[in-house]
Amino acid sequence: MKFSEQWLRQWVALEADTQELVDKITMAGLEVDDVDPVAGEFSGVVVGEIVACEQHPDADKLRVTRVSTGSEEFQVVCGAPNARVGIRVPFATVGSVLPGNFKIKKAKLRGVESFGMLCAEEELGMAESSDGLMELPAGATVGQDIREYLNLDDRIIDVDLTPNRGDCLSIAGLAREVSANFLADVSEVQVDPVATAIDDTFKVAVESKEGAPRFLTRVLKDVDVTQPTPLWMVERLRRSGIRSIDPVVDVTAYVMLELGQPMHGYDLDTLKGSLIVRMAHEQEKLVLLDGQEVTMNTGTLVIADEQQALGIAGVMGGEGSGVSQTTRNVLLEAAFFDPITIAGKARSYGLHTDASHRFERGVDFRLQRKAIERATALILEICGGQPGPVAEAVSEDNLPELSTVKLRAEKVASLLGITIENDLIEALLTRLGLEMSSIAEGEWTVSVPSWRFDISIEEDLVEELGRIYGYERLPETIPTALLKLKQVDENRVKESDIRRILVGRGYQEAVSFSFIDPKLHQLFDPGREPVALANPIASDLSVMRTSLLPGLVKTVSYNLNRQQSRVRLFETGQTFVREGDTLRQENQIAAVITGSRYPESWAIKAEPVDFFDLKGDVEALLELGGAGGAFRFEKSSPEAGKSHDAMHPGQCAALVRDDKVIGHIGALHPNLAKALGLNSAVIMFEASLEAVSQGKVTEFTPLSRFPEVRRDLALLVRQEVAADSLNRVIREEASELLKGVRVFDVYAGKGIAEGHKSLALGLTLQHASRTLKDEEVNHLIDSIVSRLGSEFGASLRS
Repeated sequence: MKFSEQWLRQWVALEADTQELVDKITMAGLEVDDVDPVAGEFSGVVVGEIVACEQHPDADKLRVTRVSTGSEEFQVVCGAPNARVGIRVPFATVGSVLPGNFKIKKAKLRGVESFGMLCAEEELGMAESSDGLMELPAGATVGQDIREYLNLDDRIIDVDLTPNRGDCLSIAGLAREVSANFLADVSEVQVDPVATAIDDTFKVAVESKEGAPRFLTRVLKDVDVTQPTPLWMVERLRRSGIRSIDPVVDVTAYVMLELGQPMHGYDLDTLKGSLIVRMAHEQEKLVLLDGQEVTMNTGTLVIADEQQALGIAGVMGGEGSGVSQTTRNVLLEAAFFDPITIAGKARSYGLHTDASHRFERGVDFRLQRKAIERATALILEICGGQPGPVAEAVSEDNLPELSTVKLRAEKVASLLGITIENDLIEALLTRLGLEMSSIAEGEWTVSVPSWRFDISIEEDLVEELGRIYGYERLPETIPTALLKLKQVDENRVKESDIRRILVGRGYQEAVSFSFIDPKLHQLFDPGREPVALANPIASDLSVMRTSLLPGLVKTVSYNLNRQQSRVRLFETGQTFVREGDTLRQENQIAAVITGSRYPESWAIKAEPVDFFDLKGDVEALLELGGAGGAFRFEKSSPEAGKSHDAMHPGQCAALVRDDKVIGHIGALHPNLAKALGLNSAVIMFEASLEAVSQGKVTEFTPLSRFPEVRRDLALLVRQEVAADSLNRVIREEASELLKGVRVFDVYAGKGIAEGHKSLALGLTLQHASRTLKDEEVNHLIDSIVSRLGSEFGASLRS
């Protein structure tokens, strides 16, 4: 926000110079971006009046004028198109020095002598460009120094405010801050209710009470809009970066800068029936004040009459209903719009206005009546007219609630590390507009004013004290704390170790969005309804993911399309699953592989990856916590709830722990591969990170000094019998004697009955305290074969 330093000093009497003022408010959190003089360095420029103006005899674009300074007249050659008799303009006499050390001398232009120069704003350093001479009010004192007349010994201060400090987007708000920083008194502008002269009101219907909880209007009749805006107001607007338009528009802009309340003026005679505050209709169009036509969506709050939309609430008015030079009757509007309703609307239409900037951050919801009274008084002073009563439509239930916060001096000392006297605490916070009531020594209840949306807890008040007291004044101390070593849960695998083992096996970690395309979700998880985003950043990122696999597979496709033929990716992250009225967020781990089994090499034959490549990596992952035996892989079965919609039904297995399915591993379903344009085999895995991370506490077992015994079994079993099922029975039967069992051969074909296969298993047996005898080994093997035969129909292959 830009503002005039002189204007601020009229509100707060300060002895501090400009640099001290700037430093103080910057340290208080209101960062000053720039300080510029309102005009360039010049001297010798006075108010001059053109008393004669003739065409130059030898130049079509030049005029020969006579300029009066009240005591003398000078001949001046001028090329400005608006040079004419009767206007008063800045006149640089011979000997004057303009910005850039440009000295005015007697000159001859196309044969005609010129004694001085008539100036535009640009030539005085008051604007970047100008179309002609700077025209001064008709009442300007001829001959008076222009710096004195325009009060140009002033500076423009540009403050960059954080979004939570919308209360400082006005001179009144800045004055409160400066008052607290310098412990100086504020001289607020006196705003008294304007006496009504007529009883006219205009009907207002607020349909969206949530979006516009408070809406005030006032009718002003017989207003003379052709009257000029006073110079002091024009200058204050200019120094705040706002161009003067007409008295009504200028007054609404001035009140916004002064008090912080955006306002709007309507040409009352153009309004049809009544004013309606409602949500826009689908595809409703509106031509804005800047001439731009926008097509609005149904989430936009608009001000309308009974025929059409008149403006986007809190953003910009429409072209057809604004005040013009022919306006005689005005309807003033001052409203409080809900910040959430207004947020983002200006940006969605490619706009950014002073009004939207304030409403998005929050405007004081008690300010509207004061603002409309102030604007009425100024308009009547400039343009005359007859005011009607203020009409108010309010929904108290939808207005923000004022909060009360308890503050303790000991809390202030604890957080800031310094003791601030109770009297000073009260003085600082009171000047910020907070009302304090003492409940005990060093304890207060603080009533938060309606313009401070950012104060709700005790720590907010302590922050205010630290900010105003001065962070640079707080002592530098070394923090003290009781440092205890964090307890390590030894039966859990750290996520960093999981990442390390996968990276060591050739994987790269991917980080994808938590929201995905609804079409992609439908392909991977059609059985679950996703959570839709209320305000997605893009239409193809509009639902929360229920699985990590869509993002990973999409990344695989992206890499394959860029000549990366061997891809191995993994990701850990949250998924979001709707369960009734609740949302379950669970950490998952997923991995995807495709392409060649090994990196390209002259020594290794190229082979595509298959199910068992990823299964081996997953098994290594499960062994990290020492609880690999607690997991088992079971064949995919839709009936038992162990299938996965995105995986090939014949190449999919469920990962089970404690009889609960915690994940799946398998090949991408052919239909999905076709839909995604993937031609190579894609093998993928996903499981609960919590279950995978759960290991067991390591225990020491003495190494046996006695020899191992190896027995190999070649078993004939049915094709559907899983090796893991055989392993489980063998482990149960052999108990502590079994040190390991490994499948080293699988065969089906010639010599094997149809529907059967041969599994070759290697069993390693060892006793902890003695050497095993052949008799007991043979007896154990016989019992194992017998149980395998009874449970699975297995027999030894001859």
